[in-house]
Amino acid sequence: MPASRWGAAIVSALVLWAVAQAFAGTVPEPDDYRMENYRAAVPATLKGARVVLTEEVIELWKNKQALFVDVLPYDPKPKNLPAGTIWKEKIRQDIPDSIWLANVGYGVLNKEMETYFRDGLKSRLGEDRDRLVLFYCQKDCWMSWNAAKRAVEWGYRAVLWYPLGTDGWVAAGQPTQRNVPLGF
Repeated sequence: MPASRWGAAIVSALVLWAVAQAFAGTVPEPDDYRMENYRAAVPATLKGARVVLTEEVIELWKNKQALFVDVLPYDPKPKNLPAGTIWKEKIRQDIPDSIWLANVGYGVLNKEMETYFRDGLKSRLGEDRDRLVLFYCQKDCWMSWNAAKRAVEWGYRAVLWYPLGTDGWVAAGQPTQRNVPLGF
């Protein structure tokens, strides 16, 4: 192996070690979905999925190798808001070219939300359950963990989970793009 590859392998190993140390002693991976307190420390693992770090996420994005799925919750403007009420729309800046499947990361999904989630994935992946699909939200957000876990349970075989989400992406100096939730 050339020296440059050894150097890259050593750097990758050190980065993985640093991340493992950052997560060490934090939250054990639960057997089921997170049902409350969604903005809290997350585990370092997700059975059936691969946890990815910012460096790899950047490469996947640059090379268009994965479907990026933002699962940040979204509260739409209420339909029967009284006239004259001021409503400030949340603006979401996320990883460019992502689809935003809002509200699919809760621990329990009603039938309508489950259909929205399944249809959203199918709209981009078709029946291909082997294509890389990367789930993210924000740092310390269980929504992306829950959504990735659900995709694994539905038979997707190339699920990636990015626990640092847009916070890690922005901290690495990467571009963002304004997005709106699919179907809202």
